[in-house]
Amino acid sequence: MSARRRAAAAGLLAAYAASGLLASAAAPVAQTLAQAPSTSTAKPPPRQPGAAKSGPGQVSPALTAGAASAHEPDLAFGAFQRGYYLTAFRIATQRAQEKNDLKAMTLLGEIYNNGLGVARDDNKAAEWYRRAADRGDREAMFALAMFRLSGRGGATNREEATKLLAAAAKLGHVAAAYDLGLLYLEGQLFPQDFARAAQLFQSAAQAGNPEAQYALATLYKDGKGVPKNLVEAVRLLAAAALADNTDAELEYGIALFNGTGVGKNEAAAAVLLRKAARKGNPVAQNRLANILRMGRGVPIDPVQAIKWHLIAKAGGDHDPALDDFMQNQKPEVRAAGEKAAQPWLEAIKQSRS
Repeated sequence: MSARRRAAAAGLLAAYAASGLLASAAAPVAQTLAQAPSTSTAKPPPRQPGAAKSGPGQVSPALTAGAASAHEPDLAFGAFQRGYYLTAFRIATQRAQEKNDLKAMTLLGEIYNNGLGVARDDNKAAEWYRRAADRGDREAMFALAMFRLSGRGGATNREEATKLLAAAAKLGHVAAAYDLGLLYLEGQLFPQDFARAAQLFQSAAQAGNPEAQYALATLYKDGKGVPKNLVEAVRLLAAAALADNTDAELEYGIALFNGTGVGKNEAAAAVLLRKAARKGNPVAQNRLANILRMGRGVPIDPVQAIKWHLIAKAGGDHDPALDDFMQNQKPEVRAAGEKAAQPWLEAIKQSRS
């Protein structure tokens, strides 16, 4: 994978994304898909942190630890899941004050974090996360680490955030292990350590985290931190692609097209590339345009080839060979392709305005 920057769908943290600390790189632009597949040396794209907004029926990632006690139902958490935030707030406050219930404390942090039923208050959220983290709750450790990285509820403190991530990862928090692995890859807070990053990604990948599966696959492809193993890399890419990871869909599609580490299957590659293209990946859009131009894995379709070429080009993926192909088509074919691309091009333009 080249060092060309790609806008990730979501960031580990706005603060890190802005600083470039956890930036990701795009797959290379190829003239045709008959060339060798891309080889990634870049960090995997960051993932959305655990402070996402929750609504009725939705469970925030920061609260997946469940009940306050193994011996009684967690009424506060149950109310939270159903969207009864004031009830959840009342019950959690009582349990936190009377029983020092660490899960109730984490829940209060989440409620203040997102302003659910109460006014949003970063300081109060951080305080409740801190109380729960000090008592050993891994979900609170992770949430507080996100606060310390972004500067919410206090000053930015990357060193403290790293310690919190390490503690949460040691307790089995999957997202913390993945994020800590990213930091070891980057090597800014502490020395770069590919082997340690691979260990952390392995832990998260085995738990089913698709971002970690993709990250570990890139290390196996390059032989960094682990022995080079294209078969294992492709296996991980397949698992991540099955879990709807766009980057993995692209890389696994390329592997299938070229038969690298897996049996060659151009038709299956086309399905994956089309899926990633429809989700806005310019490299996948370019690859899809090429296979539509050549009729590899799909029937030849010059109109659709022109459409996806124009969309990919608007996304920054230029391809002179496709420019020439487009110019050599009949005017009505070019016009049909341009018309098909127009809604996408307008959406891209609006997203940049």
